[in-house]
Amino acid sequence: MSRRDPQERGFTLLEAIVALVILSGAGMAVFAWINGSLSALHHVEDTNARSQASANVIEYMQAINPMMQPDGRFDFGAYTIQWQSKASTDLVDGSNYPQGVSLYQLALYRTHVQASTSSDPQWFELDLDLVGYKRVRQEFNPLQ
Repeated sequence: MSRRDPQERGFTLLEAIVALVILSGAGMAVFAWINGSLSALHHVEDTNARSQASANVIEYMQAINPMMQPDGRFDFGAYTIQWQSKASTDLVDGSNYPQGVSLYQLALYRTHVQASTSSDPQWFELDLDLVGYKRVRQEFNPLQ
């Protein structure tokens, strides 16, 4: 059995292979960690974009009267929405008016909103309950 001379310098082939295996294992672990972090970051960015878009859609839909515009489409630039509304209650006369009957008739509408982007035609969907209204009476003037 030969012993190595302390003056000899360098690595043996086996030592080099072991070092490369350890280095490649560490590299794969770092790569998997970076890949997982990038995947999580993409998921967070997508969730944030959907959340902001949902807030915009809800704000926009508050201005829509589903009785007068039961379906439609609107382009926000980065995404587009389409909606369809169906009455979920019967049409009733409003009654919160000093004369006892309101100038308007009201109904509750279930509105389905679908948002789409150029890369995802079914990005997300929302179901909203909106009040539809229409004016059916002239203003009451007791002095006439």
